[in-house]
Amino acid sequence: MTLTAPAPPAPGGTAEEPARRRRSRTGTSAWTPWLYLLPALAVLGALLVYPVYQLGLISFLEYTQAQVSGGEPTSFQGFGNYTALFTDPQFRQVLLATVVFAAACVAGTLAVGCALAVLLTRVRALPRLALMLAALGAWATPAVTGSTVWVFLFDADFGPVNRLLGLGDFSWTYGRYSAFALVLLEVVWCSFPFVMVTVYAGIRAVPTEVLEAAALDGASQWRIWRTVTAPLLRPILAVVTIQSVIWDFKVFTQIYVMTNGGGIAGQNLVLNVYAYQQAFASSQYSLGAAIGVVMLLLLLAVTLVYLRLLRRQGEEL
Repeated sequence: MTLTAPAPPAPGGTAEEPARRRRSRTGTSAWTPWLYLLPALAVLGALLVYPVYQLGLISFLEYTQAQVSGGEPTSFQGFGNYTALFTDPQFRQVLLATVVFAAACVAGTLAVGCALAVLLTRVRALPRLALMLAALGAWATPAVTGSTVWVFLFDADFGPVNRLLGLGDFSWTYGRYSAFALVLLEVVWCSFPFVMVTVYAGIRAVPTEVLEAAALDGASQWRIWRTVTAPLLRPILAVVTIQSVIWDFKVFTQIYVMTNGGGIAGQNLVLNVYAYQQAFASSQYSLGAAIGVVMLLLLLAVTLVYLRLLRRQGEEL
């Protein structure tokens, strides 16, 4: 007769003990993580979900100053506000300007932030500390303060930049493209520190053996960044890119302050400023809400497309 040894007990309990009893003994269940997340989800629901719901609801109504004051009843317009927007030539022009301006800001922010992050890994401790403090100072400066300082620096009469460049009384905010360029510089100046600090932390986490091996193989610094460092930093670059797209697409303060509300005859309007003008200057709150919904959908579409491309390349975020 052959004797067989009994099966060893399963980890956390005997072989005959059901999984439910083992979970009760450890005190955990599938709902435990959600219980920890419940306070944060409740706060997000109150601060995000409900306002978005109200924004979408108002965009389908006729909601002007007459309805706010109670002089006229609120009526359902369906997609009437969206039809009025997309048939308005000014809205299409502002939408195109916003997309181009945001793309330029994102490209400039990523280029400056990544370049300075690489520079931080090449300099000594004291210059690195000075650069970090200067960048964090720009990051911590309020948008209104930073915009006002930049307007003074490029002022046609008293600004030091025109004197250094020999431009005389050239007005940066008079022309459409020069005004957009000035705002772009200010947006990049106050946005690149986030990219710089995040990418620098990612570079420091890259194994030095990999970089040294690439250098021994004769790769240049640019080739090392393009073929070794950047692929390893792709999840981090995805985060800073999405953040930059969201921030730069909904720029408001810099445009409003530096171009005095959108420039001459609205030549420097972006969607956020245009929505403000429609909602509060013209009391067309439903049109302003419709512009907000369009911006939200565009940002969601860009984010989802970018994440889908990353997943196709095998990246896990």
